[in-house]
Amino acid sequence: MPLSEHFHFGTHPDHGFVAAASPELAPHLADWFLTRVQFEPVPGDPGLYRLTDPEKDGRRRTRQAVNDLRRHGYTVHADIALDPAQSAGPPTTPALPNGLSERRARIAQAAGRSSQRRTVPITSAASVRTVPPVPDYTPTVRLRSPTTGRSR
Repeated sequence: MPLSEHFHFGTHPDHGFVAAASPELAPHLADWFLTRVQFEPVPGDPGLYRLTDPEKDGRRRTRQAVNDLRRHGYTVHADIALDPAQSAGPPTTPALPNGLSERRARIAQAAGRSSQRRTVPITSAASVRTVPPVPDYTPTVRLRSPTTGRSR
């Protein structure tokens, strides 16, 4: 592995998807990054990490780990099958025409013509407000003092 590469990803016959860091990268930093992307240290083999639960979509998760480390600015070497830049993603099945999208479009058009969503016409402009008339007299307000209860 050239010294310019920080991480190397591949497959191992016993451990499945594995990763290792270059010696130029501090071991505690490599451990921190690899455990964050769901890799765990392999007991008895220092510097080697294996993917946790590889049977749960291991190839996609390893490809995602390669992609994440590259986005953080690290140089990563991966086997062709695990490198998102060199291999195609998982095969996608093309959608079969079943008329569902046409049916949804008709329903959406009918909902737009529904009488339930009509806007109610405004009878008066919202900016016009009536002001109450000013009284001819000065109103007198008498406040009663509380005779019972606590004082303020």
